[in-house]
Amino acid sequence: MTARAADVTVGTELAGQDFSLTRADLVRYAGASGDFNPIHWNQRFATEVGLPDVIGHGMLTMALAGRILTDWAGDPGRVLSYGVRFTRPVVVPDDDTGAVVTAHGTVTAIDADVATVALTVTFAGQTVLGRAVARVRLA
Repeated sequence: MTARAADVTVGTELAGQDFSLTRADLVRYAGASGDFNPIHWNQRFATEVGLPDVIGHGMLTMALAGRILTDWAGDPGRVLSYGVRFTRPVVVPDDDTGAVVTAHGTVTAIDADVATVALTVTFAGQTVLGRAVARVRLA
């Protein structure tokens, strides 16, 4: 799907998506990113530092949510900017299901051919990415 300027208005909603995040995903992301912080793979360490369990990488959560932007835009190069504030951790249990992160987006402004999109990203009913805003060039 390509977001076309003629079809996009303030209030346009992007297709929401659920993303499953497992411990295996955390291992793969650690290898790709070089972020081997033990809070992302070692339950004993994570709980010793006050976390409820192993947590997902914030940048991985951000990237998953960003997929609704690139899917909507039709071309990742149309995403001009994307920023978030990490507000809560995504706790990833040691099971086959993992954690489910949900992302939704809404166009909040349009300036010429650039849409501002506010994302809502949640885990277990709570917002995990605050101030999640992107600017996307429309086709």
